[in-house]
Amino acid sequence: MAVKPQAVEDWPPANKRLHLRKPLMVLKAKLDDGRKPFFGYARNISRSGMFIASVNPRNPGEQFDIEANLPPLGLTLVCRCEVVWKRTYAKKSTLEPGMGLRFLDLPEEVAEIISRWVEENSVSAE
Repeated sequence: MAVKPQAVEDWPPANKRLHLRKPLMVLKAKLDDGRKPFFGYARNISRSGMFIASVNPRNPGEQFDIEANLPPLGLTLVCRCEVVWKRTYAKKSTLEPGMGLRFLDLPEEVAEIISRWVEENSVSAE
């Protein structure tokens, strides 16, 4: 069953994200269309989503199930997500290719664990 995307103005306020010193390997992403799973590295994470660095980012609007082992949190994240934006490889860019994912059905208890971890490990800008 497809989840209808919310209008941007209906999204919850931006969450704090933790930019990870050591990227987390995303083990696999199952795609409903039968394509091969992709692998990538999580570069930042919040309770609402994450950025996956990948040379083959998916297109905005695509939805798929993702499984990512999060050793610092002691859990494996398993949920449905949607590609919100993508950045392709550009030779002169200093930004790595990848995609921004929004979690669609992340259990609230897992979202709370991620929020606490991000809060505890974030460096104050002051």
